Amino acid sequence: MFAETETASVKNVNRKMDSVIHVEKLNKSFGNNHILHNFDFDLLKGENVVVLGKSGSGKSVLIKCIIGLMNPDSGSVNVLGKEIPELNHQELDRIRVKVGFLFQSNALYDSMTVRENLEFPLRRHWIQKNKETVNDLVMEALTNVGLAETVDMMPSELSGGMRKRIALARTLILKPEIILYDEPTTGLDPITGKEISTLMLEVQKKYNTSSVIISHDINCVKLVSNRVVMLIDGICYASGTYDELKVSTDKKIHKFFE
Repeated sequence: MFAETETASVKNVNRKMDSVIHVEKLNKSFGNNHILHNFDFDLLKGENVVVLGKSGSGKSVLIKCIIGLMNPDSGSVNVLGKEIPELNHQELDRIRVKVGFLFQSNALYDSMTVRENLEFPLRRHWIQKNKETVNDLVMEALTNVGLAETVDMMPSELSGGMRKRIALARTLILKPEIILYDEPTTGLDPITGKEISTLMLEVQKKYNTSSVIISHDINCVKLVSNRVVMLIDGICYASGTYDELKVSTDKKIHKFFE
């Protein structure tokens, strides 16, 4: 028994050392509604992990705890070696420079041009760059998403898929180590959704980013995931590749792949 416990402990330490995000025994409740219960999760360097679960299962709560927008009731949330619940506002800002967040709604500023939207994170985080360097960063980010020609356009002039690409470009301008995607293909037609999924893979390959992806789009899950985590009943119910989970005979898992 002691040998088995010791081996498990060593494995857990090694997993934590290899992770860019390590969540352990995370608990979060709202009154009597227990959302996350001793939830464990790891994201390795260069890995795309999709968190799959039904609406209201706690996926967005998990993301908010990871980025420090919400404090857990208990448990550990370690991002790039820092315990998120222990950080002050200034320390959180420094971590957020390294963690990009692609909102489901894109969260572009309608009154700003594409260029101004991309420049905003640099100003928000007080990153000092001269005008020429800022322009180079803007054009590089837009080129990476295939929309360099939109630099002086307004968000209202763009299609839904183009706005999603611009939002991703704004995330990339800070060259984050981690990207958190919240329903990246929701509201898009199947063809545009596949284009966004393919772009996510291109970003992963070019920048060696590590990503957590919240998605209900099973086609996106299949295309972008290195690993899928099933968030069911507040716990990490199962973890594996898309192909492994798809053939599971467990009814709670199988219904997501029907």
